[in-house]
Amino acid sequence: MLAVPRSWSDLTPSWATAALSTRYPGAVVSGVELGPVEDGTNRRARVTLSYSGGSGPPSVFVKSGGRLLHRLALVALRALGTEARLAASAETLRIEHPRLLGGGVDAARLATVVVMEDLATLGGSPNAATKALSVPEVRSGLSELASLHAAYWDRPLPSSLSFLRPWRLGRLLAPVSLASLSRGLRRLDELGQRNVLPVPATAGRLERQFRASARRAAGGPVTVLHGDPHPGNTYALAGGRTGFYDWQLVRVGNWSHDVGYFLVGSLGAEERRAHETGLLEGYLDALASHGVDPPDRTVALEAYRAAPAFGLATWLHTLAAGSFQPTDVCLATITRFAAAYDDLGTHRSPG
Repeated sequence: MLAVPRSWSDLTPSWATAALSTRYPGAVVSGVELGPVEDGTNRRARVTLSYSGGSGPPSVFVKSGGRLLHRLALVALRALGTEARLAASAETLRIEHPRLLGGGVDAARLATVVVMEDLATLGGSPNAATKALSVPEVRSGLSELASLHAAYWDRPLPSSLSFLRPWRLGRLLAPVSLASLSRGLRRLDELGQRNVLPVPATAGRLERQFRASARRAAGGPVTVLHGDPHPGNTYALAGGRTGFYDWQLVRVGNWSHDVGYFLVGSLGAEERRAHETGLLEGYLDALASHGVDPPDRTVALEAYRAAPAFGLATWLHTLAAGSFQPTDVCLATITRFAAAYDDLGTHRSPG
C-alpha cells in the first residue's frame, strides 16, 4: 500500500510514481502540480503530472481523510480505510467508475489516501447532489449496479477483496443513533421543514427501522455493494450513461440496499411513482442478462418497499451532524426519501 502523506507537500514525483506503479508500470513522474484543495467530508485535489519515462494519465484525483469528526464517524462504521484498501487491491470492478489507482492507510493517525482517475479525463460530469436524476439516468445507473452485483453474486469474494465487511449497526449504537435522529428532527423544525416527513416518522421508530435495515442489508444473497449511491456520488457521461464514484462505504451485502437507496434517493417523487416498478424490473432483468438467477419479483418489491427507512434515517443523521453535507443537499435528499417512506408504506413497519 502507499505511504500516507502527512501534508499535500508530500505529494512528490517519487510518491506519485509509486501511486501509479500498479496500473502504469514503467511510468516515472517528474513533475507534480497541485490544484486547489477542496475541504468537505474528505480533502481532495486534482494533481497534474508530467513524466520523464513511460506514460501515465495527465492528471489524477487525490483524496485524503477529512476532519477528525468525519474520520471518527468512519471508524464507527468500520469504513475508515475501505476505499483505500479497494484502491490498493487493483481489483477491476464491473461498473462504470473512475479507476482507483492506489491507496494507503495509516491506522495510527486515522489517515488514508486514495488516488484515482481524474473524472474530467473520462469526459464525466459530476451530478449535483441537490438535483434529482432523470429516469434514463437512473435506468443506466441500475444497469451498472446490476453488472457490479452480478460479478460477485452469492459467491466467495476473491482474496483481493477479503477485507470487505457487511453493515453492522448493533444495539450498543442505538442510544447514539436515537440522539442523532432526535437532533435531525429538531433541525428540520428549526428550518421550517418538518412537514416533509410523514407523521409516523418519529426518532424512536426510525432508529429501530434503521438498525433493521442494516440487518437486511447485511443479508443474502451477498454481493459487493457500492454502499452510498446517492446522486452526489454519481456522474454523467455522453450517451446518457451513469457512473459511480466515492467508494468510501463499499460493503458486502444484499442487492436491495444499493438498488433501493439509489432509486429512491435519485428520483423526484412523481417520476419515482410512475417508473419505480419498471425500473426495479429492469434491474432484475439486467441481473439475468449477466447469468444471475434474480430474486422473485414479489420478493424484490417487498425488499424495495423497506428501503426508504435506511435512506431517511441516514440523511437525518447527516443533517444532525451539520458538517458532512450542505444543508440544501440534506433537505433535498430527505424530501425524496420521506415521500417514498410514506408512498411505499415503509412507515407501517415497526422495524
